[in-house]
Amino acid sequence: MIFNKLLLKGAYTIDLEKHVDDRGFFARYWCKKEFEELGLDANIIQINSSMSKIKGTIRGLHIQRPPKAETKIVRCIRGKIWDVIVDIRLESPTYGEWYGSELNENNRTMMYVPKGFAHGFQSLVDNVELLYLHSEFYSLEDESGLLYNDKDVAIDWPLPVSEISKRDKSHPALNKLQPIKL
Repeated sequence: MIFNKLLLKGAYTIDLEKHVDDRGFFARYWCKKEFEELGLDANIIQINSSMSKIKGTIRGLHIQRPPKAETKIVRCIRGKIWDVIVDIRLESPTYGEWYGSELNENNRTMMYVPKGFAHGFQSLVDNVELLYLHSEFYSLEDESGLLYNDKDVAIDWPLPVSEISKRDKSHPALNKLQPIKL
């Protein structure tokens, strides 16, 4: 695996280190040892999937608060998405800053989302499917979110919004959100 450190401390994109031959390639998607060597959370306890039918759908920006704060590793296994993370850690020098990257079935890039970040994505084509690895079990009581179109954060979503849940439209803006203290 090739870990690409982002400007938001603790966040990475992860590319495959392909071993190619006449048959195609072999690559590792997960190695606890490699994650631990970089000081990354390697405690994967739940794997989830989502499917978005319509191009332009936004899911997020979702947060799990302490004590159930979670690390996520996200991969697009069908289609393509614009994947976004926002740093909402109380004492972080990059508090309120965001990073976005295209994840798709061809580049096979993954996003490592540390605890204390909001996460969301927009589907860039119809019938997008994602795979999520989580370091914590889902907790309804600790679920929160950040408004996807907060003007202070100013995420540059590539498409007009075609679908978004009522819940995701009702999340607070950054200036109303309680920052994450880890």
